[in-house]
Order: sequence, then structure tokens, then C-alpha cells
Amino acid sequence: MVGRHAARSRRAALTALGALVLTALPSAASAAPPPAPGPPRPVVPVVAGTPGAGAAAPARMLRAMERDLKLAPGQAAVRLANEAEAGTRAGLLHNTLGDRFAGAWVSGATSAELTVATTDAADTAAIEAQGAKAAVVGKGLAQLRAVKEKLDAAAVRTATRQSPVWYVDVPNNRVTVQAISESAAARFTEAAGLSGQDVSVRISADQPRVLEDLVGGDAYYINDEARCSIGFSVTKDDQQGFATAGHCGDPGATTTGYNEAPQGTFQASTFPGKDMAWVGVNSDWTATPDVKAEGGEKIQVAGSVEALVGASVCRSGSTTGWRCGTIEQHDTSVTYPDGTIDGVTRTTACAEGGDSGGPFVSGTQAQGTTSGGSGDCTSGGTTFYQPVNPLLSDFGLTLKTTSAAAETPAPQDNAAADAWAAGRVYQVGVTVSYDGARYRCLQGHQAQGAGSPASTPALWQRV
Repeated sequence: MVGRHAARSRRAALTALGALVLTALPSAASAAPPPAPGPPRPVVPVVAGTPGAGAAAPARMLRAMERDLKLAPGQAAVRLANEAEAGTRAGLLHNTLGDRFAGAWVSGATSAELTVATTDAADTAAIEAQGAKAAVVGKGLAQLRAVKEKLDAAAVRTATRQSPVWYVDVPNNRVTVQAISESAAARFTEAAGLSGQDVSVRISADQPRVLEDLVGGDAYYINDEARCSIGFSVTKDDQQGFATAGHCGDPGATTTGYNEAPQGTFQASTFPGKDMAWVGVNSDWTATPDVKAEGGEKIQVAGSVEALVGASVCRSGSTTGWRCGTIEQHDTSVTYPDGTIDGVTRTTACAEGGDSGGPFVSGTQAQGTTSGGSGDCTSGGTTFYQPVNPLLSDFGLTLKTTSAAAETPAPQDNAAADAWAAGRVYQVGVTVSYDGARYRCLQGHQAQGAGSPASTPALWQRV
């Protein structure tokens, strides 16, 4: 296995990897509520959606989706539109069904079919009234997550290298352990106090790893000896910076930019457990909502609304370029040789060494930063990303977007925690007060300054 970072002596063999940027998309045309909206040193942008239809997405993104998802011309834009509005309908049903809710996912070439699972057949009419297909299953999402939490706890005290991946499989209403053998899965399951009826086993020889031996796009160097890739631009108070993978550096490590100019310092880093970090930059670097794409195109990040299982995602990296796939599972745990991380998202988008730290995007929405995976872009592979919303929440950061005010999120536990505030990360089901009214969150996201509950019915339901 390669080291955690590419050695500086190998710099000539590597190109720079940039962060991905997103562009705001127009509202989806549907019956659902509209979506939320080198001499003098240069000032160098730190390369880092309100959901909507895919018509305004960069042409390169749409072409990559058509290539990797095997779509007909024009289907990629339709797919993005469907996925955007499906999230709102799923959120409405999540809040309506409560503990009976067992997950939601989209399917079909253009993600035209939304399926919502429930543990009670009596909910079928309510689900179909939202234009979704009902699936009656045996376990609610909370029950599945409770099973996975037992596996997470066991992983702290048990070696999991032979059972490196476990996740909540919403479409199949089960928790799955991926292992190299039935016996390895059995050892892990028994250590968690679970029986064979509690989990499903998937046999695979895949051994996930972090993807950091090559770097593309806008590279940065750590302590003048290792390199990684810039993720999404962020701010904290007046400090500008960027999010990146936790395995790239420890707190206090210094960075230089792709141009070898002094850049910044790791402010915080978590790995293993999670794979998240952020770097604060000096005044020569400016945070922007832009992320570099191929051919000089840019996408602008509009937000961080979490996409559903089955939704399309694209990632960027100079090693493998634009690559797209679908979200297979959220809430996945994976064991690398370096340790176990929890809460990542598993995707079918391929990646290779050097793509680590790069951005994942769904439409105009930031989803997360590349962590690791298995396989490659020749034979196909699996890639995991660290979701961006937990990163923003854990470190108290504001994602730089086309509309976000550069302000530090209000503390989650202060006296005004009940009041909506820009910069806070909200999960489905959370209720807030705003302008004398109550609202319930429909989709997980970081609140943007220009997107109050009253003006973003795709994200908030008045109650």
C-alpha cells in the first residue's frame, strides 16, 4: 500500500487536483413545492446547491453523467430535476410517517420513480398521494440504524479488516456487512451481539483504501513533504479556508499552495473515526464558491442539500477526470488499513489514487469530499465520501456558496437554538421558529443566508 500522502520528491510525476464547484439550477417543473433556491504574487482563489433542474448544469457534468450512467442525450438534465424535487416529497413523508418511515430512494434512468418505505400498509395511500411508490417492509429506519450502531460499537473493540464495510441498505430494508468470508462476517456480527437474522452478508475481496498517492487539480502541500487536494471553500468568522480529508494532515500542519506560495495551517482534523479537516488560509488566498472543472469550466456551489439514495453524484479529479455514479448507501462504515471511519456515503463513482479530498456534487449541491475506495476507473470501483454537512457542523464552518453570508454558525445549543439561523446544519424533522411561525425541515442541509424557511418550501414545511 502507498503512504498516506504522495512524497514531495514525486511532485513532477503528479498533476494538481482541484475542488469541484457547482452552478445554481432552475426550479424543477413538477407539482412538488419549488426547490430552494508567479512576479507579484496574485490573490489566488481557494477552489473549493439549492436543488433544481439540470438544464443549467455545466455541459461537461451532463456529458459525464450520460457517459457513466449510460443515459440518452437529454436524460441527465431531466434526472437532476427529478432528484431535486424527489427530496422534498421524501422529506414530507418522512415527517408524516415518523417512526414508521423506513427510508426513501429514487430509481430509473431519469430517477422518475420515488419509493418510500413504511412499516405500516395503512400508509400506502398517503405515500401514493405524494406521487411515490409505497414499499411495506418489516423494519423502520430507526431500527436499522440501531443495528448498525451495535456494529459501530463492536468495531471499536474488534478488528474489522476482514469485514471492512457495513451499512444500512435502505432499498433492501436490512443492514449489510461486507466481508471477505462468511466466517469473518460471523465473528464481527457475534462481537456486536447480533444474530444472522439481524444482518445480511455480502462476500467481497475488496479492501478499501484512502486515495491519496496522486493529486490533481489545485494541489496543496503539507509540511513541505506531502500533498493533497483542496475541497470546498469555507469560512469561520473572518478566517477563510477550505475543507479537505482528515487523513491529509494533523492540526498545526502547514500548507503551501499549488504555486508553492505559503498558504495556511490545518485548524482541525479528524481521522480515523471520521475523515474530515479544514485549513485556514492567509490573506493571499480568497475563498470562492467556485470549483474547477475540466476545460476551464466552473461550477458554483449553491448549498449542501443531502441527496437521496439512488441519486446521481459526480466527482472531479485530475487522475480520472469527471466521473459520475449513484449513491448506494448513506451511513456507511468502512475500515481502511489506517483505521475505521463511520458515517460516510458509498457510491458507484470510480476513483483512483490522487482523487482523495476532491469534491462530490449532486446538481449544484455539495455532498462531501472523497475519502477512499476500492477498484479503479478501468474495471470499475466503489468510492466513499465524507459528507460535508457533518464536517461543517463539527468544525463550526460556513460553506462558501453563491448566496451564503460569511458568518460563523450560531452555537447549536445556545438559548436561541429553537430559532432558525443561517449557518446551522439542520436534519430532516427538526423544527424551528422563524418570523413568528413554525417550520419543519424536509431535507438535511446547512442553512444559507438567502434561504429562510419562508422562502425555501423545498427545504422547510410550515407547521
